Amino acid sequence: MFATFLPPEVKSLKEATSITLAERMERQPIETPLSQQPIATAYIHQRISSTPILLLHGFDSSVMEFRRLLPLLWTHNETWAVDLLGFGFTERQLGLPFNPPAIRTHLYCFWKTLVNRPVMLVGASMGGATAIDFALTYPYAVQRLVLINSVGYTGSFPQGRFLFPPFDYLAVEYWRQRKVQALLLSELFGMEPDSIEALRCAALHLSMPNWHEAMIAFTKSGGYTDLVDKIPRINQPTLILWSEADEMLGVDDAVKFQQAIPNSQLHWLKNCGHAPQLEQPQLIADQLLAFRIP
Repeated sequence: MFATFLPPEVKSLKEATSITLAERMERQPIETPLSQQPIATAYIHQRISSTPILLLHGFDSSVMEFRRLLPLLWTHNETWAVDLLGFGFTERQLGLPFNPPAIRTHLYCFWKTLVNRPVMLVGASMGGATAIDFALTYPYAVQRLVLINSVGYTGSFPQGRFLFPPFDYLAVEYWRQRKVQALLLSELFGMEPDSIEALRCAALHLSMPNWHEAMIAFTKSGGYTDLVDKIPRINQPTLILWSEADEMLGVDDAVKFQQAIPNSQLHWLKNCGHAPQLEQPQLIADQLLAFRIP
């Protein structure tokens, strides 16, 4: 059975991994200093006695992007995945500051409330920038850090700060329509089932309440534009996983991360693009499990 907070479109999922993950999704009220009301926070959890792995998704995404990776991890290791503030299926309360500092605060309150042990923190794309920000602010909460095709040097959008009504709304609506139209066209023209399912998962959260408002607020915050000078301060052992065919960020940032982070190692990923957690989940799982602290 699917949780009632999920939109009706969840019933259109076809892939077993997608359905299983959606069925396992929970929401927990998390108290934060951001609001008088707790924030209903969506997450996935499998408990095993080990140092937890905590997965952070990318921009305008959700825990669903880990649908193929999570089952490969949770049979070996305690594993968490959480929808960040303003994204996925976590509650978007109107008036909240959907920006990097608020995302960091909400993530800390989630960690403190439900995990409360040092983790191996894994961030993909924008989630990598969130992981860096979190690890620098709360170093005692992060034993090891993994960056998968991470935002940090590039991939943010400082020009978003200059958007104003109605262009801010039009910008995020254009982004939404791209996903919706891609899904409609893929179903109409009979694309590969895997591709259609990926689009279903990517669009599933778009009908959640206050999606437009949260996206506008985050876009106008400029995103993670101030991390470059902070990256060399990362003290945790860090694994950098980077796709040789990353079509979004390219490959130059991988070397920059390795050179800037003192205790880091870079592993190149072959035959995959910007989302290796979907394209090569077994490869990513093997890397994470080898890097973890037993």
